[in-house]
Amino acid sequence: MRVLMAVMVAVLLAGCASSTMDDARTRTPTKTLTSAKADQLVAQCVQFAWQDEAVFGVDAAAYLQAGKVGGYTVYTRAAEVFVDIKAEPSGTAVHYYAIEDSSVSKRRLAALATCL
Repeated sequence: MRVLMAVMVAVLLAGCASSTMDDARTRTPTKTLTSAKADQLVAQCVQFAWQDEAVFGVDAAAYLQAGKVGGYTVYTRAAEVFVDIKAEPSGTAVHYYAIEDSSVSKRRLAALATCL
């Protein structure tokens, strides 16, 4: 029963996050970056960096999922900040989206930059 409830909560959170991310993707990314590293390595690094409780406190949740058109997406709870990471011929493209310009979103961008 507990497992079923955990799965249901995860599905509900993913649905809410997905609509927020789809809406943000219709606009220009907050920041576009590139990396010479493989997309999977960048995505795993970002997820790990965003889970640092010493930097982000109790809001240190970060989730990794396959991207809609390949690559990976790393996002925070309610998708207030997320990043699409995809391998391209010229290197790995990193599109960072922040719903609000805040000190936390700037710290997440700085943590992301350490993974490039």
